[in-house]
Amino acid sequence: MTGTVEQTLTGKTALVTGAVRRSGRATALELAKYGASIAINTRQSVDEANLVKTELEALGVKAGVFICDVTNEQGVANMVAKISEELGPVDILVNNAADRGRVKTLDLSLDEFRRIVAIILEGAFLCSRAVLPHMIDQQWGRIVNISGIGNYVGYAERVHVHAGKGGLDAMTRSLSSEFCEQGITVNTVGVGKIGGERAASAGPSPKNVPNAPPIGFPGEPTDIANAVGFLCQPASRFITGTMLHVNGNEYLV
Repeated sequence: MTGTVEQTLTGKTALVTGAVRRSGRATALELAKYGASIAINTRQSVDEANLVKTELEALGVKAGVFICDVTNEQGVANMVAKISEELGPVDILVNNAADRGRVKTLDLSLDEFRRIVAIILEGAFLCSRAVLPHMIDQQWGRIVNISGIGNYVGYAERVHVHAGKGGLDAMTRSLSSEFCEQGITVNTVGVGKIGGERAASAGPSPKNVPNAPPIGFPGEPTDIANAVGFLCQPASRFITGTMLHVNGNEYLV
C-alpha cells in the first residue's frame, strides 16, 4: 500500500458490520488507510459491498465481502470463521449495523421493536462474542460500537432505536471492564447529525433533530470514520469504556 500514512494496522483484520454505505463504508476505507485487511459485512447489499471491496483493493489492502444477518447466531459464527480463513482472525470489530426507521410509538409493533433492537444490540453481542477468543489469545483487540446522541437528547419516534443504542452503550462499559486486562479496548462513538443521502429505511428525520448542530454544519461520514480510526490505533491502548461524542456541539457531556 502506498501513501504517507503510517501503516499502524498492517497485519490486522477489521470486521465492519453494515459497511456498504455512509459511515460504515467510510470506516472501512479509513481502517484500510492504516493497512488493515477489511471484512465488509452486509445482510443483502451485495452489489454495493463489491463496489466497496473494489475501492479497498485499490488502496492495496486485502478485502472480502461477507453476507450475514448479524442477528443469526450460527450465521455470525460461520462468518467469523470464514473471515479467519480468507483474511485472518478478526483483530478489530466495528459494530455499525443498524436500522433507524422512524415510527410513532403507538404505531410501533412489538415485532418491529424487537427486530430493531436485535439488529443493533443482539448483533453487536453476537459479533463481539465471536471475535473475543482470538483477541484474548493474542492479548490485543479493538471493539468500537456505533451509537448516537439520540439516547441523550431523546429524538421523537425512535424509542426502538434508542432502546437498542442505549443497551449498546451499556454493553461497551461492561465489555471494557471484563476484558481490559487482556489488552482489549471497547469504546463507543456517539454519532450526531450526519449529512448526505439517508438510507431509505431511515425515513425522515425526527421533528426535534436540527438541520445543523451549533457548529453550523452537519457532519460527514468521514468524521465518524476518523473517530473510529483513532480508537482502533495501538496508541489508543489507554482509552476504553468511553463514549466519544462526535456531534458538532449538539450534545455536551
